[in-house]
Amino acid sequence: MSEFELKQKQIQALLAKKKLEAILLRRVSSFAWATCGASSYINSAVTEGTASLLVTPKGRYLMTTNIEAPRFDKEEGLAKQGWEIKTSRWHESVDLVAGLAGAYKLGADGYYPGAVDVSGEMADLRINLGPEEQDRFRSLSALCAEAMNEAIRLVHPGQTEYEIAGLLSQASEKRGVQAIVNLIASDERIFAFRHPLPTGKKLAKYAMLVLCGRRWGLVCSITRLVHFGRLSEELRRKQAAVAQIDATFLAATRPGKTLGEVFERAARVYAETGFADEWQLHHQGGPAAYEPREILGTPGESYMVQAGQAYAWNPSITGTKSEDTILVGEKGNENMTVIPGWPVVKVSVDQQIYERPAILEVV
Repeated sequence: MSEFELKQKQIQALLAKKKLEAILLRRVSSFAWATCGASSYINSAVTEGTASLLVTPKGRYLMTTNIEAPRFDKEEGLAKQGWEIKTSRWHESVDLVAGLAGAYKLGADGYYPGAVDVSGEMADLRINLGPEEQDRFRSLSALCAEAMNEAIRLVHPGQTEYEIAGLLSQASEKRGVQAIVNLIASDERIFAFRHPLPTGKKLAKYAMLVLCGRRWGLVCSITRLVHFGRLSEELRRKQAAVAQIDATFLAATRPGKTLGEVFERAARVYAETGFADEWQLHHQGGPAAYEPREILGTPGESYMVQAGQAYAWNPSITGTKSEDTILVGEKGNENMTVIPGWPVVKVSVDQQIYERPAILEVV
């Protein structure tokens, strides 16, 4: 069974489970999942793209405007994949959904008038990656690691955060990866903001680069930091602590564990390393797939880890952070965003040594 056929089977199983007859997929992430990697957006920041997918007892439809239809057919190959392309003129208001699904009990991957919201169920389908998706995620992650390594090694004091963001964007985009999250902080801004949008501030000696890169609809996350000159003892202590916390996340993310259990184990290490309240200042990450995070790990979260899922945990202690994207396997976890030659902090968890990224010191 092909990847596409399997996903159509999963859609039918979802419809049967929810006692529905048709499903409408409007989210960019759901569109990419159902089409095995096609792009429905023009504006890369939108949640819902320029095309929607509709599956009914009578057929599979791709609904869009006359502007977009040729690309979906000729470049994305979605007609050959089995979608019947239905178009409306860009200047007309035509309810294609009503015409095709008006008689059916409808589900949708978000709010839609008269439809049952199955967004949670769709997130679960997106999270559980098939073999082809895992291979694409590995390829994407390698590209993101390459882009991060190239960009951060071009950073130097005197550059503005905008210029650094440009380096990261260029390194990503030339590899065919969209930098859908491109966060840059320098010096005191690393200590002030967990989500630092780049500014015109000039770098003095310390920079953090954060990338969420998208290709084939999948999203990989990676963070690295660079420091010009020796680290202070405070930063070195925080680096060691955040590496220990991150390694705990990676060790705990195993099939059969709930996100709540993984979170709570890492939260204990926050306390044990002397930073008990730091987890409250930023989310800790969770499973990644066609969204940067499909679900967040929180206290008591009952969602269960399974093999074939990708995770991006991002523990932070004020002034430092650790983030890679891993793939959960039956026998162990695979770090997909390793940068060869990058300095590491070695920590032991459950009698196993984990190498977590250190702050790059340029002296």
